[in-house]
Amino acid sequence: MMRSLKKNRKKGFTLVELIVVLVILAILAALLIPALTGYIDKAKEKQIISETRQSVMAAQTMADEEYAKGTSDTDIETKLNGDANGDLKKLADVPGTIGDIDVTNGKITKLKYTGTSTKSCTYTYTSDKGEYTIS
Repeated sequence: MMRSLKKNRKKGFTLVELIVVLVILAILAALLIPALTGYIDKAKEKQIISETRQSVMAAQTMADEEYAKGTSDTDIETKLNGDANGDLKKLADVPGTIGDIDVTNGKITKLKYTGTSTKSCTYTYTSDKGEYTIS
């Protein structure tokens, strides 16, 4: 009779084994969370750069239209800066703020864009370097 009781007894995990597994999972989670937040920050930064590019392209489109009419660079700058968050913002289809636009020979040489995401920062496009820098 004693042998049959021992055979039927099922073995499970001990409390110590379960705690060890939970500790290992907690360590893995602690290692992964900073890496994931880094990816999220990079994605938000790339989104703001993309919105800056859209703003530059929209401003260049409007500048080209005005330059074709014979409008001076100063008048183009004045029009774009005065309208930066009106028609220009609609054309660019961006949620942030566009400003500080410079025009030389009908080309956009400088534009500042401030995003609206949680990582709100200002990117400046400068055509001489062809790059987008954070400021």
